[in-house]
Amino acid sequence: MGILIRPLVTEKMTALQEKQGKYGFIVDVNANKIEIKKAIEKAYGVSVTAVNTLRYDGKRKTRYTKTAIIEGRSKSYKKAIVSLKAGETIDFYANI
Repeated sequence: MGILIRPLVTEKMTALQEKQGKYGFIVDVNANKIEIKKAIEKAYGVSVTAVNTLRYDGKRKTRYTKTAIIEGRSKSYKKAIVSLKAGETIDFYANI
């Protein structure tokens, strides 16, 4: 599996794309900013000016069943918000 897992397409990220030219991706937890920058430039053919990363712990989940209480966590992940050079865009829907 590569560094880029999937792009983030949410209302909040779409607003950031339109106003500030920033794009969001879910990336490998062990990837650093330099690796993320190279992967995005290679995959989409754009110039990346800045990479901001955020680590999210998985949410705690509890399920009550007839026999017991089952506790666990959802998966942890890392989010990268990427700023592009002025005038460049990424079209996530071009390959559909």
